[in-house]
Amino acid sequence: MRLVDFNLIHGDLSKLDYYIDTLGYILREWATPPVLINSEGVVVGNHDVYNALWALGTRLIPVTMDPSELSERVSLSELDFYYEVSSHNPRIYDNVVELVGRDMPTPMVKLKSLSNKNARVWAKLEWYHPFSLSIKDRVAWYMLKTTLERNMLKSQLIYEATSTNTGLGLVGLANFYGFKTRIYLPSTAQKCVDYVFKAMGADVVRSQADITTKLLKQVLMDAERDNATVLNQFENDLNFIVHLKYTAKEIDYQLSARGVKPRVIVGGIGTSGHLSAIAFYFKNKYRDVEAYGVQPKKGSTIPGIRRIETGMKWIHMVKIDEIIDVSLEEAFQAIIHVARSDGILVGLSSGAVLYATKHLIDNNEIEGDVVVIIPDHGIKYIELLEYLVEKCVETPEEYTARIETRNNK
Repeated sequence: MRLVDFNLIHGDLSKLDYYIDTLGYILREWATPPVLINSEGVVVGNHDVYNALWALGTRLIPVTMDPSELSERVSLSELDFYYEVSSHNPRIYDNVVELVGRDMPTPMVKLKSLSNKNARVWAKLEWYHPFSLSIKDRVAWYMLKTTLERNMLKSQLIYEATSTNTGLGLVGLANFYGFKTRIYLPSTAQKCVDYVFKAMGADVVRSQADITTKLLKQVLMDAERDNATVLNQFENDLNFIVHLKYTAKEIDYQLSARGVKPRVIVGGIGTSGHLSAIAFYFKNKYRDVEAYGVQPKKGSTIPGIRRIETGMKWIHMVKIDEIIDVSLEEAFQAIIHVARSDGILVGLSSGAVLYATKHLIDNNEIEGDVVVIIPDHGIKYIELLEYLVEKCVETPEEYTARIETRNNK
């Protein structure tokens, strides 16, 4: 058995549900068996291990041509496990694709506004991305990157349903490559975002559907007609894998540098990609980590997150300890609380996550080191946030009424 550069080994990629059990086993054991290869470096055995190590992003992979060595185990630490998220980066890049793919890890900061003697709250600030200023740049980048690497792009046309952020990331990257994009927006997307997409050169289709998943049938039909590629953030396993390979590992790497082990993860539920992957990673590696998902209360609309019953893929692959309902008004409360104490203005789904975290801490339901995922910045939601200042544009009640009126047309 020997350790070789992962890029020298060639294997087929499988769907996540084929090897997710192997992923969990490798994380729990912090060790892996080798992959069986032939003389040309092609995987011929232990395909699930190949896929799992690809998803975890090790620099090295253990390989053998002798089936009798498949019972051996190698520590993940020997495979340069953290190499993609370690921070020794001068942060100068040749192009914007490198910028989104290599400018990591995104920062983490302890929030004094939520921390107390029993709990320390660490916020993962995911607005440090160039296109959408949100965590969704990771998803757009990794879906498009892998599609190009695997020669799966049908044409120069890309269609995608999005509430905003994934679309912004995808349009920015597509513009760099010279591709044409068509973005399908639900009725709940902010009124002015159409102009942002149009300014970037994308075609925009505004739907009466209230959530992006309801747009998928139309998107897929239009793409079939026009020979366009649909990356489909709602079903594409790369949405999960990018957060396993990068976001979760970054958090682990950053906290380890402080000698910290997370006790609790709190995140919003949108497509469910980032919360599911991060919870999966830490629950398997540390066993005793609790994970809490946050969704809008019934009758409430919060951009970026939705209720679990609307359908989402990856949340069912990991044990979430509790799903917490938060209203739009409560999300606003948390945004203001943190902004006026820690000085950072977070987005609306982040406000929901922070409100749920504060509720859990105030009620002594969680303690220790708590990781909260902050998907994006609040400045992009100025249409809603301006109700807090003298020039009132739209209150939460007016926003909800507008959405209900639009959906009832």
